[in-house]
Amino acid sequence: MNDSIRFILNGEDIELTDLGPTETLLDFLRLKRRLTGTKEGCAEGDCGACTVLVGRLVDGKLAYESINACIRFTGSLHATHVVTVEHLAGRDGALHPVQQALVDCHGSQCGFCTPGIVMSLYGLWLTKEKPGRREIEKALQGNLCRCTGYEPIVKAAEQVSLTRPSALFDPLERTRSEIIARLWAMQASGTIRIAKGEDRLIVPASVQALAEVLSQEPDAIVVAGSTDVGLWVTKQMRRLSPVVFINHLSELQSITESEDGVTIGAGVSYTRAFEAIARKIPALGRLIDRIGGEQVRNMGTIGGNIANGSPIGDSPPPLIALGATLTLRSLEGQRKMPLEDFFIAYGKQDRKPGEFVESVFVPYPANSRFAAYKITKRRDEDITAVLGAFLLTLDEAEIVTEIRIAYGGMAATPKRARTVEAELIGKPWTEATIEAARPAFDTDFQPLTDWRASAEYRQLTAKNLLTRFYLETVGAPAELKRFDEVA
Repeated sequence: MNDSIRFILNGEDIELTDLGPTETLLDFLRLKRRLTGTKEGCAEGDCGACTVLVGRLVDGKLAYESINACIRFTGSLHATHVVTVEHLAGRDGALHPVQQALVDCHGSQCGFCTPGIVMSLYGLWLTKEKPGRREIEKALQGNLCRCTGYEPIVKAAEQVSLTRPSALFDPLERTRSEIIARLWAMQASGTIRIAKGEDRLIVPASVQALAEVLSQEPDAIVVAGSTDVGLWVTKQMRRLSPVVFINHLSELQSITESEDGVTIGAGVSYTRAFEAIARKIPALGRLIDRIGGEQVRNMGTIGGNIANGSPIGDSPPPLIALGATLTLRSLEGQRKMPLEDFFIAYGKQDRKPGEFVESVFVPYPANSRFAAYKITKRRDEDITAVLGAFLLTLDEAEIVTEIRIAYGGMAATPKRARTVEAELIGKPWTEATIEAARPAFDTDFQPLTDWRASAEYRQLTAKNLLTRFYLETVGAPAELKRFDEVA
């Protein structure tokens, strides 16, 4: 049937034919299903009180990820398994080991955020048999507790990994084969189209179908992870129609590695891209770890971050510095361009009607030094004030033969510091050269003042990041590290 969204909610098959394109999973759970364990705290994917798990088939296997229900649109859930905190109890009503550990370690205070914390730790429990402290903290990045008291929560996560009962106890492990079969049966045979009044949602059956849809609906809103578009709805109260969901398209989920670099499909999430990127480009991997929390990284995509065109998007500046190439696609075929040429002006990208981002090729920084720095008010789960990325190549005499410098948060688009680059090319890589080049930033950028940072702060920070990059390349311990990252 191609006029309904079908998914499994805990153990029940759901079929929705009367569904608006921007109806959130959180509202569906709380208002229509009365599953009130999932809370609304921030309505912007920041606090984690709404955390649930969503399972989907990846290469024939069932994978579960934590996500923010407050900004996840229900229309994006076709052929998935949605799991809420109510599903964790045992057959006799006993608490799940994750829940029991939080009780034993006094990990719950006011209790409002606790269901979301339980679901984040449950997602970790499903994927890591004995997680270390860093893995536990990473899983909890997207869960904010106003009472504080994270230490008992971390201890609960450590305790539950020590004794794992039979898999038959766990509701997802016990029914995994059954859920896989049910999800296979839900796969759509064609493009799904649902209209509710004047609002419409479309779930294309393939990338070719996506191209056909966008040729007919060039003004449609294409949604992959909804980590930004979700806020258009929950914070700006925008009405969006038609909305085209693409997070299910396996053709956009590929990661292809070669000797020269990696090609990342537009639908690949930050979480899935992390391993391939961090292994070859560690500095970019560390940056990805600071993009939102685990829930946001499970939903958000690099392709969506590019297509959105935000001047404070985290992935474009480092990708521009690395010399990434973008591939666009439409019914007319593919079109390739340097990523930096995609961004024209604020809210405007070089995308023809009917085109969509298909993939991005990221070259490895062979024989070059690369770094990316994200400046925020708090270290984790915060929006960028300034982001600087640097790629440097020196000859044997330590003369700059190539340097690419790109910034976010400094202009209406992600932008290269071309005047600064010109001041550095052909010069010796010394502190004197860096100091002489710093004034060139005033030609390249005229940043604005907003609640994240003043124009003066941004300009000084941009200059200081170049100095920081220089200090790191000559061996100075300039990069701030966590206590457990220091050798």
